[in-house]
Amino acid sequence: MFMKMRFLGIGLLAILLITASCGDYNKIVKSTDYEFKYKKAVEYYEDGEYVRSATLFKELVNIYRGTSRADEIYYYYAKSMIGQKDYLMAGHYFKSLVKEFPTSEYIEEAQFMIGYCSYLLSPKARLDQQVTQEAIDALQLYINLYPYSDRVEEANRLIDELVDKLVYKSYLSAKLYYDFEQYKAAVIALGNSLDKYPESKYREELKFMLLKSKYLLAEKSIVDKQNERYTNALDEYFSFIDEYPESDHRKEVDKFYEKASEILNYKEEDLNIN
Repeated sequence: MFMKMRFLGIGLLAILLITASCGDYNKIVKSTDYEFKYKKAVEYYEDGEYVRSATLFKELVNIYRGTSRADEIYYYYAKSMIGQKDYLMAGHYFKSLVKEFPTSEYIEEAQFMIGYCSYLLSPKARLDQQVTQEAIDALQLYINLYPYSDRVEEANRLIDELVDKLVYKSYLSAKLYYDFEQYKAAVIALGNSLDKYPESKYREELKFMLLKSKYLLAEKSIVDKQNERYTNALDEYFSFIDEYPESDHRKEVDKFYEKASEILNYKEEDLNIN
């Protein structure tokens, strides 16, 4: 019985504290003492109460616009939005800070956070990667502007991660044509992926698919185009084995070579006969 009463008392006390806290917060929201409101907003931010701090800083953005504290308000508001995982709004205010307050003490961090917010917004590789490219550009700009910053190493790490995502996206997009047996489109897409990302971790697989696509494209072509396309397949074969002589695909690509060579020899014999 005593324990139940004790827990009930603790519960009632908690409710009273929450009620009192809400009451105090509402008074702060309604207050016209903006210095006091600013002080409480910073306290809420430092305590991790980002919804409350953001609500107050949002109002203070307009109140302090044009003053020496305006950049600080922008900074805390953006950081509060990050605390709420609203990276789009956070990025917007960091961009505004950089644009409107180029001499601010927060400018370097804001420049980094623009890229970091875009990094956090970067979608899965199968989706459109415009935001990913924006993140790379922003982080690279930060490195260019602050080459001796302690955050350069982190920025480079994030860029590497983002580039890996673009490489994977390129690989998936090219492979899609291959998987759907659209070999003419596959040849173009696979070639573009290799040209754009020559150091791709998927390079061997891309080159194999490119060779196979060229071979199957030739095989399915009308007679007038087969000679040129089988020749292209053979060129791709030599490029592949020169780079990957011990590839797991070696037996399969050797068969492409044998068949293409055989067909081209037949065609050459036909031409000689004619």
